[in-house]
Amino acid sequence: MPERIRVIELVQHLSLGGGTIEAMVLAERLDPARYDVTLAAGPGAGAEGNMLAEMQQRGCTVLAHGATGRGNDQMRFERYTNVLAPKMKVFAPWRDATLLAEFPGRTQMVAYLKRCGIEAEVGPKKHYSTDANLAGISYEAEDLESMQTPCTIVKPQMGVWPQQAPDKVEKVAIGFKKGYAVRINGKQITPLQAMQMANRIAGRNGVGIKNALENRIIGTKSRGVYEAPGMELLGYCLLQVYQATMDRRATELFQGLSKLVARQVYDGRLFDPVTRAAKAAIDVLAGFASGTVTVGLYKGNLQFHGLTDCPASLYNEADSSMEASQGLNPRSSQGYAEIQSVEARAMARAGQIK
Repeated sequence: MPERIRVIELVQHLSLGGGTIEAMVLAERLDPARYDVTLAAGPGAGAEGNMLAEMQQRGCTVLAHGATGRGNDQMRFERYTNVLAPKMKVFAPWRDATLLAEFPGRTQMVAYLKRCGIEAEVGPKKHYSTDANLAGISYEAEDLESMQTPCTIVKPQMGVWPQQAPDKVEKVAIGFKKGYAVRINGKQITPLQAMQMANRIAGRNGVGIKNALENRIIGTKSRGVYEAPGMELLGYCLLQVYQATMDRRATELFQGLSKLVARQVYDGRLFDPVTRAAKAAIDVLAGFASGTVTVGLYKGNLQFHGLTDCPASLYNEADSSMEASQGLNPRSSQGYAEIQSVEARAMARAGQIK
């Protein structure tokens, strides 16, 4: 390979050692409104994977990228370069007025390549564009820009639509240790294998395809179809462990931290002090999240089947049972109710209740 060309393997940085995507699974930010975060992980993983260091070692002083001037990645590349290599400049061709004047579209670019003796074809018009990494795929632009276009024009690449999934339930058991997936169906796995296996299992069952309107960093809205089967499966199973091991206050704190991490990753602020502090706090809360969750996958749905081997679970059947048990004595609640009534009646007398 010529010295001027250097290929850097980034898949490990996407999934291992508290990498970008693994941190996102730990934060369990997997609701439909935040599917766009899966692709936001890419630029951070690239920077974390020593791409900038490799460039600097070879005397490079400018990072050039192909992100458009209407999207998010341009801002992420810019920020990560600024914080990790502040002396390096950034060149974005799609924001260069001279280049845009000469190459307003793909047709002009193909014509230029042909003049240089490089064969290229525009090809037939596609229905949408595609952007992918280990965590998921986003489909957007072209036909999908219209809100009248159904999301089903997309042909999934990581799985199938629910109606195309097998007409039977597939059971899977995922074991977690301190918030990290360490076993699938009894087999020991690495974080990378966890993502790859979860993608295959969930994908073939039609899990993890969502339509969403995202709020871009630059203030515009973008319509996209997001496919992230493995993230959906891992996140759902991990949530079952979190619900068992976190009390009410821990849950509230975790939810706030989770949203913060998702927002920081989306905005290209993975390495900011705020993000590191939030991740450190999440590590404390996730430290009790060990257990095995069994679920059924059926045509896009995830069905809870059981939680076992969860020593830090706060759930006690006897305390919450509606039948006679050795758990919480119902009569004990009378005193608590009377204490609560003091404040309630005081607020009513003071006219503060409307």
